[in-house]
Amino acid sequence: MSGSSTQYNGYRISVPPEFENIFSHFYFAENNSEFPVTKTLLPTYQTILLFCFGESASMVTKEKTMITVDKCVVFGPIRHSFDYTLPSGTSILVANFKDDAFYRFFGKACISYQAAINPDELLEENCFTNLWHQISKINSTQEQVNYILEFCKPYLQERDLTGQLLSDFTNKNLNPIKTIAEKTNQSERSIQLKQKEQFGYSSKEISRYNRFSKAIQLIEKEIANQNKVEWFTIVDECNYYDQSQLIHDFKHFIHLSPSQFLKFQQDICNPKSD
Repeated sequence: MSGSSTQYNGYRISVPPEFENIFSHFYFAENNSEFPVTKTLLPTYQTILLFCFGESASMVTKEKTMITVDKCVVFGPIRHSFDYTLPSGTSILVANFKDDAFYRFFGKACISYQAAINPDELLEENCFTNLWHQISKINSTQEQVNYILEFCKPYLQERDLTGQLLSDFTNKNLNPIKTIAEKTNQSERSIQLKQKEQFGYSSKEISRYNRFSKAIQLIEKEIANQNKVEWFTIVDECNYYDQSQLIHDFKHFIHLSPSQFLKFQQDICNPKSD
């Protein structure tokens, strides 16, 4: 994170139970300071729908591609961390799609490996630009979220059996692709293709990300408890082959080594006094 964040405000917004299999949450952030504020978004493997109010926000991808957000944009699944900048007086409202929800909403494959695109291009109509104009007139963030949720209802498709099974699969001791293929009398290749199309990532990808996410959570817990981080314990509890594999995942997902990430977190939690 860089830039002045004294008057930066950001928080999560939960969704009603009926939308919990569509969105994990909404996120609101605003920059009320006099200067641009830059933050880092960690990988989530979710696709996001972002609305921008005020001056154009910007994002910089791993490949150093600059993406400017005027009104609204779709981006993801987010495989790597990236920086985003909010100019002074700018706010964003972000919807975070869960699992296959993006596919159910747009009826098309996820936008993996593309940059960011206007959601109107996916639906071939300008309804999202119109939606932006409508919610820009609403002062309450919660009411904006409620308006977006109501807007979404007519577009959502029912989840098919394969998508349901993939979303609900929790047994870490079994191969989800093989298990679901046997249960539905489909080939493993067919399940793999459906997951890639509907979720935007493979079973192998999400398994690797979940392992890394667990490592991050354990590290943050140790920091919060003011304990020394034992890297070999992290390696063992997260089923890494060795420490070099853990280091490789850190650089892959967030472009930092474990020690750099640890120092970054400690600096945030225990800032030095002037």
